[in-house]
Amino acid sequence: MEKKSVRLDRSQSRQVIRKIYLYLFALLGLVLLTIGAVRFINMGLKAYVFTEAENEQKMNYDRPMEDPYYLVEKTEAIKSSTDKEITITLTEEQSVQLKKLLKKNEEWEKQQGEFDYIKSQRHRDASINLSLILVGLPLYLAHWMIIRRETKA
Repeated sequence: MEKKSVRLDRSQSRQVIRKIYLYLFALLGLVLLTIGAVRFINMGLKAYVFTEAENEQKMNYDRPMEDPYYLVEKTEAIKSSTDKEITITLTEEQSVQLKKLLKKNEEWEKQQGEFDYIKSQRHRDASINLSLILVGLPLYLAHWMIIRRETKA
C-alpha cells in the first residue's frame, strides 16, 4: 500500500488555523452568552416566579446577634452553679440589651418554625432548571435547523 501524504501550502494552513480560531472563539462566545443568559433568567425567575427560593438566605441574614460578652461570662457561672435559684447583676444598659436580644431571638425562632426548607429548595431547583431549558432549547433548535439546512444543500 502506498501512503498518501497531504501537504498544505502556507495559505491553506493559515486558512485552517484561521477557521479553527474563528470556530473556537465563536464557541467560547456562545458558551459565555449562554451562561450569562441562564444566570439572568435564573435571577428573574427567583425574583418574580419562585419568590420563596431565597427565603432561607433572608432568614440567615435576619438571625439575631450573638450573646454579648458580659452575658456569656454570667451564663458560664450559671451553668457551673448547683443552686436552683441564681441572681445575676446587670447594669441598666445590659438589661435593655438583654431584653432586645431575647425579643429578637424569640421572633427569629418563630420564623424558623414557619419556614419550609423543602419548598424553598424546590423553588431554587425549579428556577435553575427552567432557566436552563428556556435558554438551551431555542439555542439547540436554531443550530439544529442550520445544520439540517446546510446538510440538504
